[in-house]
Amino acid sequence: MDPGSGSRKERPKPREPAARLEKAKQRSAQQELKQRQRAEIYALNRVMTELEQQQFDSFCKQMQASGE
Repeated sequence: MDPGSGSRKERPKPREPAARLEKAKQRSAQQELKQRQRAEIYALNRVMTELEQQQFDSFCKQMQASGE
């Protein structure tokens, strides 16, 4: 009975590394997605900040023109 139980213990082991590999791939993909989203958020923030500055400059010019 020991050889039978020994083979039963050996069977899950090959599946385990495959499961770990799959889990590692999922983590890696999730991390890449996070990094991409973060980069997109920073790029969008930069564009929005520039637009806000342009609008503020335009507003200041309008205020100066109406004050004169």
